[in-house]
Amino acid sequence: MFSQLLKITLTGERSWEWLPILVARFSLGLFFAVSGYNKLFVPEKHADLISLMADIGMPFPEFTALFLAIVEFYGGLMLMVGFLSSVVCVALSIAMVVAIATVEIEHVIPKGIGPLDWMSWFLYLPQVMYIILFVWLITTGPGKLSVDHWLAKKFGMQ
Repeated sequence: MFSQLLKITLTGERSWEWLPILVARFSLGLFFAVSGYNKLFVPEKHADLISLMADIGMPFPEFTALFLAIVEFYGGLMLMVGFLSSVVCVALSIAMVVAIATVEIEHVIPKGIGPLDWMSWFLYLPQVMYIILFVWLITTGPGKLSVDHWLAKKFGMQ
């Protein structure tokens, strides 16, 4: 009994790994689907996004805002069901890198702070955690409860 508990403590319990994968994938997908929905279908939010894109100097702010909203909304829905999960994770990671580079570093992290303080602020950004979770989902796969898993089984890849 003790040795089994020690083994689980040191190496984890693989038979349950589907659960945190599902929770992470679904909750990230839900977050981005709701965020994208608001940017697509709530006129004030869409106008705010266009204004932000123009303010930060993004080329073609109307197109860029629409493109981002579509990627977030449909990518979020696809992530929730686990369809083309790795592709969606890459697309959303790119969106997060752009958000970090164009908005967060410039407008959130204080200027003139030391490197350790800067790193602390940087790692506190939610986009950084999203990217970490996306990389984790790419490397683990979308889990057993996903369309991708079902397709892989159907095509003899599992």
